[in-house]
Amino acid sequence: MKILQLCHKPPLPSVDGGCIAMHNITDGLLKSGQSVKVVAVETPKHPVKVTAFPLDYLQQTHFESIYIDTTPHLKDAIKTLFNRSSYQINRFYSKSMVSKLIQTLNHDTFDIIHLESLYVIPYIPVLRKYSQAKIVLRMHNVEHQIWERMAKNEKWPIKKLIYWLNAKQLHRVERKVLNMVDGYMTISEPDYQYFHSHNAQVPGTVITFGLDLDKYEMEDDFIPSDNPSLFHLGSMNWSPNVEGIEWFLDEVWPEILTSFPELHFTVAGYGTPQKFFQRKDVNVHIAGAVPSANEFILDNDIMVVPLLSGSGIRIKIIEAMALGRVVITTTIGAEGLAVENGKHLFIADTPEEFVSVIEKCVTTPDLCSIIGENARDFISVYHNNEVITEHILSFYQKLLKQK
Repeated sequence: MKILQLCHKPPLPSVDGGCIAMHNITDGLLKSGQSVKVVAVETPKHPVKVTAFPLDYLQQTHFESIYIDTTPHLKDAIKTLFNRSSYQINRFYSKSMVSKLIQTLNHDTFDIIHLESLYVIPYIPVLRKYSQAKIVLRMHNVEHQIWERMAKNEKWPIKKLIYWLNAKQLHRVERKVLNMVDGYMTISEPDYQYFHSHNAQVPGTVITFGLDLDKYEMEDDFIPSDNPSLFHLGSMNWSPNVEGIEWFLDEVWPEILTSFPELHFTVAGYGTPQKFFQRKDVNVHIAGAVPSANEFILDNDIMVVPLLSGSGIRIKIIEAMALGRVVITTTIGAEGLAVENGKHLFIADTPEEFVSVIEKCVTTPDLCSIIGENARDFISVYHNNEVITEHILSFYQKLLKQK
């Protein structure tokens, strides 16, 4: 099967969950013997770093990218705030990318064109014009929900209005986008139910995030220390992560220190805003980007993911669970994961609940070891990339049989 994968950012380096999710689909398809060509949008926020791409990947995927300046401009944003298009999506359109796609489709034919996220849907008309391939859209999130939740949590009136208008624009796009594709994949069951409720005629399926478990070796007999190290790891240029960590540091961490003054909390992630380095929170270390996510996770004990907004699933949670670490997250953070609170991870939504869970982890370290083992077992069953790739190929075949 020949597949063209169009990405809204370079899949490598793996600086955030979205990059990992895209790359793992490519990796799974290549390992299953499929032919995959990858074309990506390169942006100021996500530049192409050729050294991050293994030579065999470049050779197998014939990787190409087009640079697009997606820097937000207030004037352009205002122009679209009250119309039916989405400024967030429009920023990813480029005539250069149109030319690249025409050149690619004139040179080769594909069975499937796999679109990664809403941000590349402006290219559907040219894909339809120059290819007979089935077009599959993979939804990374229900995008409008992220902006709605951020608007709900935002205190500044102007930002609240902008977030709400962005949510409204994206909601309109999401409600009509299924009419533009032959099939779609969501990353979680709740996301699938949302899209299916709006258009039950278009074939869809849940393709969750998969890992190559050989790359995630769990430590044997891991038990946290008497003063376990708490940590957060996630893309810190993603607004929901910034929002969540600010809330945690302002509202939750002082309460934790009152009960456990010896605990330390490390915040790591690509694109950490300067304002975090300027904070003076007690026992908090802002690490910024780390060389190896796996090593950083294994060097610490308990992952904290205090999300107040967001959609889809949190890939760093899945990675930490695969490595046998205890995760404490919010109800929103656990969305899309078929986990059981207190068995695979812990859920806390208030400062009091966070303190209670951390007390449980500190006083019963053996429980953390059990939770870590349960988490690893859960990931091996539900997030195995080899199994997920089989599901993807089955869905592709189903679409190809349709006239």
